[in-house]
Amino acid sequence: MQDEPGRRADEPVVAPAPVHAPYPSPIARRAAPRPQGSVLGRAARLAVVGAVFAVAVAVRFPLCPFALITRQPCPGCGLTRAALALATGDLREAVHFHPLVIPIVPVVALVVLQGSYNYVRHGRWYTFAFQQSRLVTLGSIVLAVAMIAVWFARFFGAFGGPVAV
Repeated sequence: MQDEPGRRADEPVVAPAPVHAPYPSPIARRAAPRPQGSVLGRAARLAVVGAVFAVAVAVRFPLCPFALITRQPCPGCGLTRAALALATGDLREAVHFHPLVIPIVPVVALVVLQGSYNYVRHGRWYTFAFQQSRLVTLGSIVLAVAMIAVWFARFFGAFGGPVAV
């Protein structure tokens, strides 16, 4: 290798700094999508989704795809009815529908409210649940294992047996 003029032989060669393009690459543009529509439009779309969900619950349309296909309850079956019973103040009925209603409903409500706010405000659905933290990961794992344990226990008659589908 030839020595460059003005450089000592024992001096390390330093690569030039990369030149940044004035516009982001197509990959960078895809990574951060721009909000679709206005704040009012996103709020209206969210209201429509909420209204469809409310009508489905009011007419008692089964919302669980697992239960629709298998005619067996899933680990979360009964949580919607338990949340509605909890909202009306009937704790006994809420726990009958799903024993984990007390820890799960507040967490789900927080995630839905935070995600809804971020969607309307910023055009993206993101919550603290998408953060990489040990507390969120551990909490998610504990709740998932508890739901599956309750699901299995109900098939053997615990907690009043399986909830009706």
